[in-house]
Amino acid sequence: MSSLDQHSGLLSELLAARKEGEPVALATVVKARGSVPRHAGSKMLIYVDGRTSGTIGGGEMEARVVKEALQALSAGKTQTVPYSLVDPAKGDPGVCGGEVEVFIEPYLSPATILVIGCGHVGRAVVHLASWLGFFVIANDDREELVDPQLVPGADLYIAGSIEQVLEHFSVTSNTYIVSVTRNVIVDREIMPKLIGTPSPYIGVIGSRRRWEETKRLLQEDGLDAEQMQRFHSPIGLEINAETPEEIAVSILAEIIMLRQGGSGDRMAS
Repeated sequence: MSSLDQHSGLLSELLAARKEGEPVALATVVKARGSVPRHAGSKMLIYVDGRTSGTIGGGEMEARVVKEALQALSAGKTQTVPYSLVDPAKGDPGVCGGEVEVFIEPYLSPATILVIGCGHVGRAVVHLASWLGFFVIANDDREELVDPQLVPGADLYIAGSIEQVLEHFSVTSNTYIVSVTRNVIVDREIMPKLIGTPSPYIGVIGSRRRWEETKRLLQEDGLDAEQMQRFHSPIGLEINAETPEEIAVSILAEIIMLRQGGSGDRMAS
């Protein structure tokens, strides 16, 4: 197979991963001098589970690139990594005598908001999240509410239980879950199913009193203190929100703050 065919195959694989929302990193040799196993332009894909496709030379150097790529996927940042293939005794990944630079590009799954509950607040969250550019999923166990006419703006509509949601959609580390259900009974059913997902944010609507009751029931069901830390409740930032639209602003503001590493403080004192 020619180099062009190999690159075309890798790029097709990259596009397929992007379409499926699967995080993947593309490692490309951007500089090569001296005796090296592969030359500039060589590419390799690295998936979050450590799988690879293609090669940039194999051996210790490639193993190190895989490690760096996994870190890049975790941090969500590109990086350029230089390697000298001179002296393994000094920690160099090889003895070829050349130098290589590898550029690593992480392609994360799209930032997604999973809205559980299509009541007034859920509809407002879907609308605002869509306007902000998130990929939005609308879900409710009341099938008649999961309707584009009632809840416009979602990219994907999944009616049914949380188990059905998780069957049709893979929650990733870039999926933010907004649970705006109608009562504690529904929360009690849903929350344990979300504990094992890689979601960085599981927000649960309700007053402090409602959350205390939800917490009591979940602990009664066997969730421990560490697991309870996975939940953000009451949901959102404190802005004295009252209307569904204001509550949606509060929720999305908290998610943006966490994604961007903000403090939530006022811009001017």
